[in-house]
Amino acid sequence: MINYVNKLGTIPVGDSNPVRFMGILNTSRESFYKKSISISKQRISDAVYRMEAEGADFIDVGGMSTAPYLATMISEKTEIGRIMKAIKIIQQISNLPISVDTCRAGVAKEALELGVDIINDVTGLKHDPRMPKTIEKYCPSLVLCAYSKKIMTGNQLHNVKQLLNESLEIAKSVNIPKTKIVLDPAIGFFRKKGMGAFFTKINSDWFKRDLLILKNLKSIKSARPILVSVSNKSFIGKILKKENPSDRLFGSLAAEVISVLNGANIIRTHNVGKSKEANAIAQELS
Repeated sequence: MINYVNKLGTIPVGDSNPVRFMGILNTSRESFYKKSISISKQRISDAVYRMEAEGADFIDVGGMSTAPYLATMISEKTEIGRIMKAIKIIQQISNLPISVDTCRAGVAKEALELGVDIINDVTGLKHDPRMPKTIEKYCPSLVLCAYSKKIMTGNQLHNVKQLLNESLEIAKSVNIPKTKIVLDPAIGFFRKKGMGAFFTKINSDWFKRDLLILKNLKSIKSARPILVSVSNKSFIGKILKKENPSDRLFGSLAAEVISVLNGANIIRTHNVGKSKEANAIAQELS
């Protein structure tokens, strides 16, 4: 019997491996979490050095905020410029696998030409019709996020499974091995309304939806590694009555620990060192 090893970039991921941590590097001035923004060469370098020292397994670079409640659309040219600058700086100072957070094929192509390992598409390859062919050409590892252009009604747990399966079928159609795919249930990206372009509309309460998904991660996994990104997100602010994302650190750590206990294999976070420490304690006590 052949044992297939799931990898994100060069890093083995999944239940037989330790929990992995993806550090967030925002190069977008529009980001909802202002403390995470790194624009200058010095700020980007400092952020990468810090995350690597804290034990990050990957660096996830974003050039355009996709927060549903913000109007953050920028030109593809601007997004490419931000991403390329960050990638080149990272490659000069670190050997960590680089993930690029984009749903635009033009941005993905430029990043992949530079040797990026991972594409993290918050629309699960569904926004840009050019993206599947771009992915087929370069065959990177993928983070596929639950997403729909249609309004999703009914059982949201069923919906997230269906949407992830649709993205898996797209990846299969362009010959991406299943061992190179990680699933993301899209915490914070399902809303009744919003100003952003990359969220899924629902006819139910977004807060209840996010909690439902986080409580049922094991049922979503489909035998594939699962990534959860809850750091400083809105549901934490709602629970704690903390409007400012900068005040949500402890809530973020608690949500990340519970996510791991519920089945998450990778945590995408603004707080790599603190997230790893919280997880280490939880693993010893669980």
